Amino acid sequence: MPPDHQHEFEAFARANQRRLQRTAYLLCGDADAARDLTQTTLAKLFQHWRKVSAADHPHAYARTVLTRTFLAERRRGLRDLLAHRHVDPPPPPAHTELRITLLAALDELPPRARAMVVLRYWEDQSVASVARLMLCSEGTVKSQCSRALARLRASLGEARLHLMEG
Repeated sequence: MPPDHQHEFEAFARANQRRLQRTAYLLCGDADAARDLTQTTLAKLFQHWRKVSAADHPHAYARTVLTRTFLAERRRGLRDLLAHRHVDPPPPPAHTELRITLLAALDELPPRARAMVVLRYWEDQSVASVARLMLCSEGTVKSQCSRALARLRASLGEARLHLMEG
């Protein structure tokens, strides 16, 4: 890679790493996994920087790479888990702050639904842009987000009841 391109990439990485890591954290629910996902994303972007830098919106390109990498790792991890061991369900959230409760509720969503909710409502992306990013129809985004929000409301409603009881 020419030195100019390397400097461009380094500037892009410095300017966008924190935002990418925040989105990664919302997707993963774990700080270490989010750092790993961000680094993997930046490595992929570095490999294809000439193409990325030519894009109209390099940050949108980076977000796409981040999301697709997350989904691919989850699919791979799920296949490995199902093939090699029995997984106990996670314990219900304890008495925690709303943020931790919300992250626990997000963690109950399937990876694709979680990615759609994070992109649509945290990243404030349009239905059309989420559909393009997730390689699906706008109707799929709407229905998946609707179902995911219903699950979140139900989960958060139960958590609120547990908090009130304690």
